[in-house]
Amino acid sequence: MTLTYLKFHRFTAFDRLELDLSPGINVFIGTNGTGKTHLMKAAYAACDITKSKLGLADKLVRVFLPSNRHIGRMVKRQKGSSRAKLDIRRGNKKLTLSFSNHAKLSRSATSTGEKDWVKDPVESVYIPVKEMLANAVGFRSLYAQREIHFEEIYADILDRAYRPPLRGPAEKSRKSLMNSLQKIIDGLVIVKEEEFFLRNKEGNLEFSLLAEGMRKLGLLWLLIQNGTLLKGSVLFWDEPESNLNPKLFGTMMEILLALQRQGVQVFLATHDYVILKELDLRRRKRDKVVFHSLYRDEETNEIALQVALNYQQVHPNAIADAFSDIYDREVERSLGAVEV
Repeated sequence: MTLTYLKFHRFTAFDRLELDLSPGINVFIGTNGTGKTHLMKAAYAACDITKSKLGLADKLVRVFLPSNRHIGRMVKRQKGSSRAKLDIRRGNKKLTLSFSNHAKLSRSATSTGEKDWVKDPVESVYIPVKEMLANAVGFRSLYAQREIHFEEIYADILDRAYRPPLRGPAEKSRKSLMNSLQKIIDGLVIVKEEEFFLRNKEGNLEFSLLAEGMRKLGLLWLLIQNGTLLKGSVLFWDEPESNLNPKLFGTMMEILLALQRQGVQVFLATHDYVILKELDLRRRKRDKVVFHSLYRDEETNEIALQVALNYQQVHPNAIADAFSDIYDREVERSLGAVEV
């Protein structure tokens, strides 16, 4: 069951924000500081607790890692007392959480709906901007035994990547996606004693010697191979364009569109024009893609939201504005208005 609705009140960067979600691909755009990553982390935490059996308050603290792990530090800053409230829904299930800015321990938060929420487990995965597979050896045991200052999304992604392959042959649609990725990365991914390698006709190449963009695509191959990304699962991907050649963006968007057609809900945060255009140009009529544009309201300076069903309707669009500005300056220079 996919996520259908999010509402935040005085949570991290948000004063008040609510949005309906597409069961397909949800694309979040906006300038830095408009809460794209925070929004996805909160939604991911709500999905993850259906499997990890942690409370939402505990998972939020582990995912956001506020100073001293004080949950109250995730309340939007203001003078005096205040409370954060979250309302997250999927179908007829509703999960809420509230906590004071004076709160320290997660157990001081007030939650409703958790018992019913976790009765319907959902597979979820969060791919962070920083690639972790090259640094995987020993990390999970270190994280489990020591108080190290890492957001839990990094341990979580390794847990997903280390899962063994599903039994039996892959169905046609999943095999097709794996083949597409194998062509790009020129091989397949294997694990030997916790270390990830790219295996091809030349041998085994350790991930630490592989280009970071290729590592991310190798991770995506693993998640499809081991069944983490199947119908009913939810994928969160923060800045997939990071360290990847733009020539590969089209293939990447084709894969995400295919996953959406197979029943995977996708959350995507990006700053890249090519990512957006490739997604828009490659989508089919029945593909479910929604663009969520986050921005600062000029009067209140609070984060606001506009929703569009196609790229041309996205407004405000910080990415398109930046490219338009570059184009205008190029025209001015070509006409001799700017000295070179």
